[in-house]
Amino acid sequence: MIYSELKIFEEILKITKEENLLLLACNGCAEVCKVSDDKSISEIEEKLKTNGKKIKRIIKIDFMCNKNLIVRKLSRFINDFSDNFGILVFSCGIGVQCVSNVIEKPIYPATNTIYLGGFQGLWPGEERCAECGMCYLGITGGICPITFCTKQLINGPCGGTNNGKCEIDSEKDCGWALIYEKLKRIEKLEILKEYQEPRNYKLCEPTGKIRKKIFYDVDKNEEL
Repeated sequence: MIYSELKIFEEILKITKEENLLLLACNGCAEVCKVSDDKSISEIEEKLKTNGKKIKRIIKIDFMCNKNLIVRKLSRFINDFSDNFGILVFSCGIGVQCVSNVIEKPIYPATNTIYLGGFQGLWPGEERCAECGMCYLGITGGICPITFCTKQLINGPCGGTNNGKCEIDSEKDCGWALIYEKLKRIEKLEILKEYQEPRNYKLCEPTGKIRKKIFYDVDKNEEL
């Protein structure tokens, strides 16, 4: 399981540039974490409407880490994609990246994926989530700068990029070259002009607050 928490609404409002929004919610881990349940989505939806946003549709997908499910589900609503709009995704970082990989539209995460410690298992797809506690996918075209950039830079590439390749590993594509090309395709290059504050690495650590939410005392069968 991957654990996620809703971003504060002010951040969601800041990153969603479009007036028209499609809300995508994962019924897998995100629903268990109560970031894609009906109550959470309704609260965000109402706040967005109050701030002038128009919600075109709310779509739920059982497991957003499955790109085939995403394609099958969204193909039913292809007519919704004719207007200028963005997609707000209630899912972990893997789910957001999967959506970005199958549709060329601006994708915005409604959540932050939280590191719980330990080993999360193997993922067969190219999507990678470092569970950094501060999801940047909304400003990088759905390509993670933490996992795709060897140096984990969040304000553009380093000076060593050569012909689109990483200076540390010449066989690897530069993460920021990929981000640039994706933002160019979705006509969002202006995002690169926005300065990102230095990362708060404390968000990468599992916290007692989170553990109290999800871990249980087996003997007492209640939350710690």
